[in-house]
Amino acid sequence: MSKQIQDAYIVAAVRTPVGRRNGVFRHVRPDDMLVHVLRELLVRAPGLDPAEVGDVITGCAMPEAEQGMNVARIGLLLAGLPDRVPGITINRFCASGLQAVADAAARIRLGEADVMIAAGTESMSAMPQITGNKTSINPAVFATEENLGIAYGMGLTAEKVAAKWKVSREDQDAFAFVSHRRATAAIAAGLFAKEIAPYAVKSWLPGEGGAVRVAERRVEHDEGPRTDVSVEKLAALRPVFAARGSVTAGNSSQMSDGAGAVLLMSEAGLKRTGATPIARFAGYAVAGVPPELMGIGPVEAIPHALGLAGVAGADLGWIELNEAFAAQAIAVVRELDLDPARVNPLGGAIALGHPLGATGAIRTATLMAAMERDARLRYGMVSMCIGTGMGAAGVFERV
Repeated sequence: MSKQIQDAYIVAAVRTPVGRRNGVFRHVRPDDMLVHVLRELLVRAPGLDPAEVGDVITGCAMPEAEQGMNVARIGLLLAGLPDRVPGITINRFCASGLQAVADAAARIRLGEADVMIAAGTESMSAMPQITGNKTSINPAVFATEENLGIAYGMGLTAEKVAAKWKVSREDQDAFAFVSHRRATAAIAAGLFAKEIAPYAVKSWLPGEGGAVRVAERRVEHDEGPRTDVSVEKLAALRPVFAARGSVTAGNSSQMSDGAGAVLLMSEAGLKRTGATPIARFAGYAVAGVPPELMGIGPVEAIPHALGLAGVAGADLGWIELNEAFAAQAIAVVRELDLDPARVNPLGGAIALGHPLGATGAIRTATLMAAMERDARLRYGMVSMCIGTGMGAAGVFERV
Protein backbone atom coordinates (compact mmCIF):
# COMPACT_ATOMS: atom_id res chain seq x y z
CA MET A 1 0.00 0.00 0.00
CA SER A 2 1.41 3.40 -0.97
CA LYS A 3 2.00 5.93 1.78
CA GLN A 4 0.96 9.56 1.64
CA ILE A 5 3.81 12.06 1.35
CA GLN A 6 4.34 13.73 4.71
CA ASP A 7 6.18 16.89 5.68
CA ALA A 8 9.72 16.96 7.03
CA TYR A 9 10.61 19.59 9.60
CA ILE A 10 13.93 21.01 10.77
CA VAL A 11 14.07 20.90 14.56
CA ALA A 12 17.65 21.97 15.25
CA ALA A 13 20.78 22.91 13.34
CA VAL A 14 24.26 23.53 14.64
CA ARG A 15 27.75 24.05 13.30
CA THR A 16 31.33 24.51 14.34
CA PRO A 17 33.07 27.80 13.78
CA VAL A 18 34.74 27.65 10.37
CA GLY A 19 38.52 27.73 10.41
CA ARG A 20 40.89 28.77 7.66
CA ARG A 21 42.84 26.02 5.94
CA ASN A 22 45.92 25.33 8.12
CA GLY A 23 44.45 27.67 10.68
CA VAL A 24 42.86 27.09 14.06
CA PHE A 25 41.59 23.58 13.17
CA ARG A 26 44.74 22.43 11.33
CA HIS A 27 45.33 19.64 13.85
CA VAL A 28 41.65 18.78 14.41
CA ARG A 29 40.35 15.66 12.69
CA PRO A 30 37.24 16.04 10.51
CA ASP A 31 35.60 13.05 12.19
CA ASP A 32 36.11 14.78 15.55
CA MET A 33 34.41 17.91 14.19
CA LEU A 34 31.51 15.70 13.12
CA VAL A 35 31.38 14.12 16.58
CA HIS A 36 31.23 17.59 18.10
CA VAL A 37 28.21 18.79 16.12
CA LEU A 38 26.34 15.48 16.52
CA ARG A 39 26.70 15.64 20.27
CA GLU A 40 25.59 19.25 20.36
CA LEU A 41 22.61 18.48 18.12
CA LEU A 42 21.37 15.86 20.61
CA VAL A 43 21.79 18.33 23.46
CA ARG A 44 19.49 20.70 21.60
CA ALA A 45 16.78 18.03 21.35
CA PRO A 46 16.36 16.91 24.98
CA GLY A 47 13.14 15.01 24.34
CA LEU A 48 14.72 12.77 21.73
CA ASP A 49 15.83 9.23 22.41
CA PRO A 50 18.93 8.89 20.17
CA ALA A 51 17.86 5.34 19.35
CA GLU A 52 14.97 6.84 17.34
CA VAL A 53 17.34 8.33 14.74
CA GLY A 54 16.68 6.46 11.50
CA ASP A 55 19.98 7.32 9.84
CA VAL A 56 22.85 9.81 9.93
CA ILE A 57 23.58 11.05 6.41
CA THR A 58 26.86 12.95 6.19
CA GLY A 59 28.20 14.90 3.25
CA CYS A 60 31.91 15.01 2.48
CA ALA A 61 33.46 16.17 -0.77
CA MET A 62 36.77 14.34 -0.32
CA PRO A 63 35.85 11.17 1.60
CA GLU A 64 39.31 9.73 2.11
CA ALA A 65 42.14 9.61 4.66
CA GLU A 66 41.03 11.22 7.96
CA GLN A 67 37.53 11.75 6.57
CA GLY A 68 37.22 8.44 4.76
CA MET A 69 35.94 4.93 5.63
CA ASN A 70 32.30 6.04 5.99
CA VAL A 71 33.01 8.95 8.31
CA ALA A 72 29.27 9.19 9.05
CA ARG A 73 29.12 5.84 10.83
CA ILE A 74 32.42 6.34 12.62
CA GLY A 75 31.40 9.82 13.75
CA LEU A 76 28.00 8.81 15.10
CA LEU A 77 29.48 5.93 17.09
CA LEU A 78 32.18 8.15 18.57
CA ALA A 79 29.47 10.69 19.40
CA GLY A 80 27.74 8.08 21.54
CA LEU A 81 24.70 7.30 19.41
CA PRO A 82 23.43 3.73 19.85
CA ASP A 83 24.88 0.94 17.73
CA ARG A 84 21.51 0.45 16.05
CA VAL A 85 21.71 3.89 14.38
CA PRO A 86 23.18 3.53 10.86
CA GLY A 87 25.24 6.08 8.97
CA ILE A 88 26.09 6.80 5.35
CA THR A 89 28.58 9.19 3.78
CA ILE A 90 27.56 10.86 0.51
CA ASN A 91 29.41 13.01 -1.98
CA ARG A 92 28.02 15.66 -4.30
CA PHE A 93 31.13 17.80 -3.98
CA CYS A 94 30.27 21.29 -2.66
CA ALA A 95 26.58 20.44 -2.23
CA SER A 96 27.22 17.30 -0.17
CA GLY A 97 25.96 18.83 3.08
CA LEU A 98 22.83 20.23 1.44
CA GLN A 99 22.26 16.93 -0.34
CA ALA A 100 22.42 15.23 3.06
CA VAL A 101 19.62 17.51 4.29
CA ALA A 102 17.56 16.78 1.17
CA ASP A 103 18.10 13.03 1.42
CA ALA A 104 17.17 13.01 5.10
CA ALA A 105 14.03 15.00 4.34
CA ALA A 106 13.14 12.59 1.52
CA ARG A 107 13.31 9.60 3.86
CA ILE A 108 10.88 11.32 6.20
CA ARG A 109 8.58 12.52 3.44
CA LEU A 110 8.32 8.95 2.12
CA GLY A 111 7.40 7.65 5.56
CA GLU A 112 10.58 5.60 5.95
CA ALA A 113 11.71 7.41 9.11
CA ASP A 114 10.42 9.86 11.70
CA VAL A 115 13.79 11.17 12.86
CA MET A 116 16.86 11.80 10.71
CA ILE A 117 20.17 13.59 11.05
CA ALA A 118 21.88 15.29 8.12
CA ALA A 119 25.43 16.52 8.47
CA GLY A 120 28.58 17.55 6.67
CA THR A 121 32.24 17.60 7.61
CA GLU A 122 35.37 18.63 5.76
CA SER A 123 38.95 19.42 6.64
CA MET A 124 40.74 21.07 3.77
CA SER A 125 43.77 21.23 6.04
CA ALA A 126 43.87 17.43 6.00
CA MET A 127 43.59 17.15 2.21
CA PRO A 128 46.38 18.05 -0.25
CA GLN A 129 44.85 21.18 -1.78
CA ILE A 130 41.49 20.05 -3.22
CA THR A 131 42.74 17.09 -5.23
CA GLY A 132 42.97 14.50 -2.49
CA ASN A 133 45.85 12.16 -1.81
CA LYS A 134 45.84 10.51 -5.23
CA THR A 135 44.52 12.30 -8.27
CA SER A 136 43.71 10.01 -11.19
CA ILE A 137 41.53 11.64 -13.83
CA ASN A 138 40.19 9.38 -16.55
CA PRO A 139 42.35 9.88 -19.68
CA ALA A 140 39.16 10.08 -21.77
CA VAL A 141 38.55 13.50 -20.22
CA PHE A 142 41.50 14.86 -22.20
CA ALA A 143 40.71 13.03 -25.43
CA THR A 144 38.08 15.46 -26.72
CA GLU A 145 37.34 19.16 -26.34
CA GLU A 146 33.82 18.22 -25.27
CA ASN A 147 35.00 16.57 -22.03
CA LEU A 148 37.96 18.79 -21.23
CA GLY A 149 35.89 21.03 -18.96
CA ILE A 150 35.62 18.18 -16.46
CA ALA A 151 39.29 18.67 -15.63
CA TYR A 152 39.16 22.46 -15.33
CA GLY A 153 40.18 23.90 -12.00
CA MET A 154 37.41 25.78 -10.24
CA GLY A 155 39.25 29.07 -10.60
CA LEU A 156 39.39 28.68 -14.36
CA THR A 157 35.65 28.02 -14.50
CA ALA A 158 35.15 31.25 -12.54
CA GLU A 159 37.22 33.11 -15.12
CA LYS A 160 35.04 31.69 -17.90
CA VAL A 161 31.86 32.73 -16.06
CA ALA A 162 33.27 36.22 -15.50
CA ALA A 163 34.01 36.55 -19.21
CA LYS A 164 30.71 35.14 -20.45
CA TRP A 165 28.55 37.16 -18.03
CA LYS A 166 30.79 40.24 -18.22
CA VAL A 167 31.50 40.45 -14.50
CA SER A 168 34.26 43.01 -14.03
CA ARG A 169 37.19 42.79 -11.63
CA GLU A 170 35.86 45.89 -9.86
CA ASP A 171 32.47 44.26 -9.31
CA GLN A 172 34.10 41.11 -7.95
CA ASP A 173 36.26 43.02 -5.48
CA ALA A 174 33.32 45.14 -4.35
CA PHE A 175 31.28 41.98 -3.79
CA ALA A 176 34.12 40.45 -1.74
CA PHE A 177 34.41 43.60 0.37
CA VAL A 178 30.70 43.49 1.20
CA SER A 179 31.00 39.81 2.16
CA HIS A 180 33.68 40.60 4.74
CA ARG A 181 31.88 43.72 5.98
CA ARG A 182 28.62 41.84 6.53
CA ALA A 183 30.38 38.90 8.21
CA THR A 184 32.42 40.99 10.61
CA ALA A 185 29.34 43.05 11.51
CA ALA A 186 27.37 39.84 12.16
CA ILE A 187 30.11 38.49 14.42
CA ALA A 188 30.26 41.77 16.34
CA ALA A 189 26.49 41.68 16.80
CA GLY A 190 26.54 38.05 17.99
CA LEU A 191 24.29 36.89 15.16
CA PHE A 192 26.16 33.60 14.68
CA ALA A 193 26.27 32.74 18.38
CA LYS A 194 23.18 30.52 18.50
CA GLU A 195 24.11 28.34 15.54
CA ILE A 196 27.73 27.83 16.59
CA ALA A 197 28.87 25.19 19.06
CA PRO A 198 32.24 26.54 20.31
CA TYR A 199 35.11 24.10 19.89
CA ALA A 200 37.91 23.50 22.40
CA VAL A 201 41.14 23.01 20.46
CA LYS A 202 43.80 21.24 22.50
CA SER A 203 47.56 21.53 22.01
CA TRP A 204 50.21 19.39 23.67
CA LEU A 205 53.24 21.50 24.58
CA PRO A 206 56.53 20.80 26.36
CA GLY A 207 56.45 21.68 30.05
CA GLU A 208 58.94 21.77 32.89
CA GLY A 209 61.13 18.74 33.49
CA GLY A 210 60.15 17.08 30.25
CA ALA A 211 56.48 16.94 31.19
CA VAL A 212 53.77 17.53 28.61
CA ARG A 213 51.49 20.50 29.14
CA VAL A 214 48.02 20.60 27.61
CA ALA A 215 46.87 23.99 26.42
CA GLU A 216 43.27 24.56 25.40
CA ARG A 217 41.85 27.30 23.20
CA ARG A 218 38.12 27.87 22.93
CA VAL A 219 37.16 28.77 19.36
CA GLU A 220 33.87 30.66 19.23
CA HIS A 221 33.97 32.61 15.96
CA ASP A 222 34.62 31.97 12.29
CA GLU A 223 38.27 32.57 11.50
CA GLY A 224 37.94 33.90 7.96
CA PRO A 225 36.23 37.31 8.18
CA ARG A 226 38.65 40.24 8.29
CA THR A 227 38.03 43.75 9.52
CA ASP A 228 41.03 45.15 7.61
CA VAL A 229 39.76 44.30 4.14
CA SER A 230 39.30 47.22 1.76
CA VAL A 231 38.48 47.54 -1.91
CA GLU A 232 41.93 49.03 -2.42
CA LYS A 233 43.67 46.04 -0.85
CA LEU A 234 41.57 43.63 -2.88
CA ALA A 235 42.35 45.53 -6.07
CA ALA A 236 46.07 45.14 -5.41
CA LEU A 237 45.93 41.33 -5.51
CA ARG A 238 47.09 39.55 -8.63
CA PRO A 239 44.91 37.07 -10.56
CA VAL A 240 45.82 33.51 -9.64
CA PHE A 241 44.11 31.38 -12.28
CA ALA A 242 44.71 33.29 -15.53
CA ALA A 243 47.50 35.76 -16.32
CA ARG A 244 45.08 38.40 -17.56
CA GLY A 245 42.15 37.24 -15.50
CA SER A 246 40.10 38.87 -12.76
CA VAL A 247 39.71 36.08 -10.19
CA THR A 248 42.00 36.49 -7.18
CA ALA A 249 42.44 34.93 -3.77
CA GLY A 250 40.56 37.91 -2.37
CA ASN A 251 37.40 37.48 -4.43
CA SER A 252 37.31 33.68 -4.12
CA SER A 253 36.01 31.52 -1.30
CA GLN A 254 38.45 30.54 1.41
CA MET A 255 39.60 26.93 1.77
CA SER A 256 38.37 25.95 5.20
CA ASP A 257 37.66 23.38 7.91
CA GLY A 258 34.30 22.86 9.59
CA ALA A 259 31.23 20.72 10.24
CA GLY A 260 27.49 21.14 10.60
CA ALA A 261 24.50 18.99 11.55
CA VAL A 262 20.73 19.25 11.11
CA LEU A 263 17.98 17.35 12.94
CA LEU A 264 14.81 16.58 10.96
CA MET A 265 11.53 15.03 12.10
CA SER A 266 8.12 14.07 10.80
CA GLU A 267 4.97 15.35 12.45
CA ALA A 268 4.77 12.07 14.36
CA GLY A 269 8.34 12.56 15.51
CA LEU A 270 7.52 16.06 16.72
CA LYS A 271 4.57 14.82 18.75
CA ARG A 272 6.52 11.92 20.25
CA THR A 273 9.51 14.03 21.31
CA GLY A 274 7.75 17.29 22.11
CA ALA A 275 10.11 19.13 19.76
CA THR A 276 9.21 22.49 18.23
CA PRO A 277 10.03 22.81 14.52
CA ILE A 278 11.87 25.77 13.06
CA ALA A 279 11.03 25.23 9.41
CA ARG A 280 9.45 22.87 6.91
CA PHE A 281 11.59 21.43 4.16
CA ALA A 282 9.74 22.71 1.10
CA GLY A 283 11.71 21.51 -1.91
CA TYR A 284 15.06 20.65 -3.44
CA ALA A 285 16.52 20.42 -6.90
CA VAL A 286 19.83 19.68 -8.61
CA ALA A 287 20.64 20.59 -12.20
CA GLY A 288 23.56 20.17 -14.58
CA VAL A 289 25.40 22.82 -16.61
CA PRO A 290 28.53 22.70 -18.79
CA PRO A 291 31.48 21.73 -16.54
CA GLU A 292 33.57 24.67 -17.72
CA LEU A 293 30.80 27.01 -16.49
CA MET A 294 30.39 25.21 -13.18
CA GLY A 295 29.60 28.34 -11.16
CA ILE A 296 26.39 29.12 -13.01
CA GLY A 297 24.70 25.92 -11.77
CA PRO A 298 22.28 27.68 -9.37
CA VAL A 299 20.70 29.48 -12.33
CA GLU A 300 19.24 26.13 -13.39
CA ALA A 301 18.65 24.63 -9.94
CA ILE A 302 16.96 27.55 -8.18
CA PRO A 303 13.92 27.93 -10.49
CA HIS A 304 13.40 24.17 -10.42
CA ALA A 305 13.51 24.05 -6.60
CA LEU A 306 11.16 27.02 -6.32
CA GLY A 307 8.72 25.34 -8.70
CA LEU A 308 8.74 22.11 -6.69
CA ALA A 309 8.17 24.10 -3.50
CA GLY A 310 5.45 26.24 -5.03
CA VAL A 311 7.28 29.39 -3.98
CA ALA A 312 7.94 32.53 -6.01
CA GLY A 313 11.47 33.90 -6.07
CA ALA A 314 10.20 37.25 -4.83
CA ASP A 315 8.94 35.52 -1.66
CA LEU A 316 12.42 34.45 -0.59
CA GLY A 317 13.36 36.61 2.37
CA TRP A 318 16.80 35.08 2.92
CA ILE A 319 19.11 33.45 0.38
CA GLU A 320 22.29 31.62 1.36
CA LEU A 321 24.04 31.59 -2.03
CA ASN A 322 27.43 29.99 -1.59
CA GLU A 323 30.13 32.37 -2.78
CA ALA A 324 32.51 29.92 -4.41
CA PHE A 325 33.74 32.93 -6.37
CA ALA A 326 32.44 36.48 -6.56
CA ALA A 327 32.27 36.12 -10.34
CA GLN A 328 29.80 33.25 -10.28
CA ALA A 329 27.76 34.60 -7.38
CA ILE A 330 27.30 37.93 -9.17
CA ALA A 331 26.38 36.16 -12.40
CA VAL A 332 23.72 34.11 -10.61
CA VAL A 333 22.29 37.16 -8.83
CA ARG A 334 22.04 39.05 -12.12
CA GLU A 335 20.70 36.18 -14.20
CA LEU A 336 17.92 35.38 -11.71
CA ASP A 337 17.34 39.01 -10.69
CA LEU A 338 17.86 38.20 -7.00
CA ASP A 339 17.67 40.98 -4.44
CA PRO A 340 21.30 41.59 -3.34
CA ALA A 341 20.09 42.69 0.10
CA ARG A 342 18.58 39.24 0.65
CA VAL A 343 21.60 37.33 -0.63
CA ASN A 344 24.01 36.38 2.16
CA PRO A 345 22.91 39.09 4.61
CA LEU A 346 25.61 37.95 7.06
CA GLY A 347 28.33 37.45 4.46
CA GLY A 348 29.25 34.40 2.44
CA ALA A 349 32.05 31.98 1.71
CA ILE A 350 34.49 34.67 0.55
CA ALA A 351 34.58 35.86 4.15
CA LEU A 352 33.18 32.95 6.16
CA GLY A 353 34.93 30.12 4.31
CA HIS A 354 33.83 27.10 2.34
CA PRO A 355 34.65 23.69 3.85
CA LEU A 356 33.30 21.97 0.73
CA GLY A 357 31.06 19.06 1.75
CA ALA A 358 30.16 20.68 5.07
CA THR A 359 29.02 24.04 3.70
CA GLY A 360 25.44 23.04 2.86
CA ALA A 361 24.77 21.88 6.42
CA ILE A 362 26.58 24.91 7.84
CA ARG A 363 24.61 27.41 5.80
CA THR A 364 21.37 25.58 6.64
CA ALA A 365 22.22 26.26 10.29
CA THR A 366 22.69 29.95 9.45
CA LEU A 367 19.31 30.10 7.71
CA MET A 368 17.55 28.32 10.58
CA ALA A 369 19.03 30.77 13.09
CA ALA A 370 17.80 33.66 10.94
CA MET A 371 14.30 32.18 10.83
CA GLU A 372 14.28 31.82 14.60
CA ARG A 373 15.30 35.46 15.03
CA ASP A 374 12.83 36.98 12.59
CA ALA A 375 9.20 35.91 12.60
CA ARG A 376 8.62 37.90 9.41
CA LEU A 377 10.95 35.63 7.47
CA ARG A 378 8.72 33.02 5.85
CA TYR A 379 10.80 31.48 3.05
CA GLY A 380 14.53 30.96 2.77
CA MET A 381 16.88 29.10 0.47
CA VAL A 382 20.34 27.51 0.48
CA SER A 383 22.00 27.18 -2.92
CA MET A 384 25.41 26.52 -4.38
CA CYS A 385 27.34 25.64 -7.50
CA ILE A 386 29.02 22.24 -7.72
CA GLY A 387 32.22 21.02 -9.35
CA THR A 388 31.97 19.34 -12.79
CA GLY A 389 28.99 21.52 -13.65
CA MET A 390 26.00 21.31 -11.34
CA GLY A 391 23.90 23.50 -9.09
CA ALA A 392 21.71 22.71 -6.08
CA ALA A 393 19.03 24.59 -4.17
CA GLY A 394 16.92 23.80 -1.13
CA VAL A 395 13.86 25.80 -0.07
CA PHE A 396 12.64 26.08 3.53
CA GLU A 397 9.43 27.52 5.02
CA ARG A 398 9.36 28.92 8.54
CA VAL A 399 6.68 27.40 10.80
